[in-house]
Amino acid sequence: MKLPPYDNFPSISDNKISLRQIQFSDINDIIEISFYDAIQATTKKQATEMQTKINEDYLDGNSIHWGIADKLTNKIVGTCGYYRGLDKGEGELGCVLLPEYRGLGFMNSALLLAIEFGLNDIGLRRIWAITTKQNKKAIKLIEKLNFIKIAELDDNEVAYELRM
Repeated sequence: MKLPPYDNFPSISDNKISLRQIQFSDINDIIEISFYDAIQATTKKQATEMQTKINEDYLDGNSIHWGIADKLTNKIVGTCGYYRGLDKGEGELGCVLLPEYRGLGFMNSALLLAIEFGLNDIGLRRIWAITTKQNKKAIKLIEKLNFIKIAELDDNEVAYELRM
């Protein structure tokens, strides 16, 4: 397995998006989708502090967090990454997208790239995701990507695992 951090932060792309490192100059675009430990930022200062913690987690080898950039504009329209379990050969895949970009294929592209990276570059043996039962669009997408439901959790959440 090749765990973070890497010599160069990995950027990966397809014809629609690139997954790249979030810069502090991107923060204004992602305040409303900035989260850390399930707490949402409400100000630029909070989002900046959260990004600093996310960067520290990456440098500690505990996660990899990409910005989802629209290739036409290079604007960050969402985030995705692996947030837990890397040291055990597994990863919890998480993601969020700005509302105006939902339903346009950005997240499908991002998750496909992240899954491929997790399997081929990190060497993960297990990938899972957790979402709320009400998030029907997320459930539809992860099931389309070959995830299967493995558990119903407390707090109205459901867990899925990538079928390998």
